[in-house]
Amino acid sequence: MTDRTTWALPEWTVLAALREEPRHGFAIAALTAPEGDLGRVWQIPRPVIYRALGRLAEAGLVEAGAEEAGPGPRRTPYRITAQGCAAIDAWLEQPVEHVRELRSHLLMKLALLDRRHLDPTALLRRQRAVLEPVVIALAAERADREGFDAVLVAWRHAAAAAALGFVDNLLGRPAGA
Repeated sequence: MTDRTTWALPEWTVLAALREEPRHGFAIAALTAPEGDLGRVWQIPRPVIYRALGRLAEAGLVEAGAEEAGPGPRRTPYRITAQGCAAIDAWLEQPVEHVRELRSHLLMKLALLDRRHLDPTALLRRQRAVLEPVVIALAAERADREGFDAVLVAWRHAAAAAALGFVDNLLGRPAGA
């Protein structure tokens, strides 16, 4: 489970929330609820948050603290381990490989970096380096397609080009530069 390629967005989001400060599952669920700061990007239901906490604890990336008594149900706070810090910091530096995941993964990374007041420029440059060859390859592929295949490639090219334009905009470059 410590192989970052096998993790889903909920695990990464929970790990990043704990990188900010120790929290209990309910507090993380509030962050990822529709009205939550991270829920504006991607909503994660409370049961998924608790499953992610369990997986992260099993992997040794977070540790559960002592249950806290309060006016409501007892809550278990979690804190991130050194191994968890290293894992989330590395993930936040990695560009998204598939255009279809930019809406969820890249925007979540940008939101998480912003919450920690970290500069996203290096990530955006790496993301651009991933997207540019995809846009070029799809543009070339469009000429070789007919019928619905041409429509499908045109769609994929337009989506990739729009994603590249978005990244360029965030980097302060003119579109298509």
